[in-house]
Amino acid sequence: MRLENFLALTRATLINEPCVNDFQNITFEASKVKRGDLFFAYDEEDIDLAVLNGAYGIVFDKPTQINDSEIAWVKVDDIDDALKRLLRFKMIEKEIVAYECNEIILKLSLQVITQTNFVALVGDLKSIFKSLWNIEDKTTVLFCPTEDNKNIFAAPKQLPKAVFEPIEIMEQTLFETSFIYDNVFYERQLISPFFIPYLEELLHLYKTLKINYRLRKFTPIGHFEAVFTNKKFEVKNFGTSDKVLIFEPNADLIDSEINFLQHQASWANMIFILPSVVKYENNKNIFLYKNEKDIIDILKNNSFHFALIAGVDKSILDKPLPNQAQLTLDF
Repeated sequence: MRLENFLALTRATLINEPCVNDFQNITFEASKVKRGDLFFAYDEEDIDLAVLNGAYGIVFDKPTQINDSEIAWVKVDDIDDALKRLLRFKMIEKEIVAYECNEIILKLSLQVITQTNFVALVGDLKSIFKSLWNIEDKTTVLFCPTEDNKNIFAAPKQLPKAVFEPIEIMEQTLFETSFIYDNVFYERQLISPFFIPYLEELLHLYKTLKINYRLRKFTPIGHFEAVFTNKKFEVKNFGTSDKVLIFEPNADLIDSEINFLQHQASWANMIFILPSVVKYENNKNIFLYKNEKDIIDILKNNSFHFALIAGVDKSILDKPLPNQAQLTLDF
């Protein structure tokens, strides 16, 4: 990339008169800088190493000491914004087609094998940049809008909503589904029926765009995640206990998951443990918490088959439980 083009695209300021006028590559890791690279200095302490390794330019947004006047020193208002502007231009140049989706559909897409001209975009801005910078022309990209990537694509599209072939559920539990789609039978997949409507949207996108795909064995995606435990809240193998903690970090999914559980498991004794900031009509099955200790106390003091715990993930089980020795014995 030519220096003058970079300055124009990112609205940056060149603060010296360098001997160089173009760059071979863009990098963020000083240890991986090669001669001719343009280095984005997220940490000013890495600049000396980047220069030593042969960087032809340094991009920075904080006060920085110039230690080599022959290379380009480029001041930007915000490094992240400069990256987004570069990517936006690159996506237009490569004629990339981007589709917006929600977090669930994106995570499910990561468990589907597709051809190389389809990319599911995840990660922080640096990871996204690495995924997109050398992407094939006219690739289709699936992404979930966030602060980091919402401005990268000039005209993102919505997922197609036309009538499509539904997934036919043959057998289900709360956490496993056997189903038929496009005349293929998928037996005992580790995906809750709760996620089937999301999977239908994803598969419909593939069929609409004529993208070849292959479903592999599903694994937990971090939402509506079931953890089977004993009475001491020690994790047990899937399906080997009748006490199940269900973790949902995204508060936006609480209502739909509560409705799903109440409809699909009306026979079960259920409790719902929600952050105290959530506005929800109180009833005997809903408990509010302010911290993780509150969650543990609620679990210890109530009888249940299923406990939906919103706003946290299963990592809270990795921490020692208070007064663990006083808990009841295992099954």
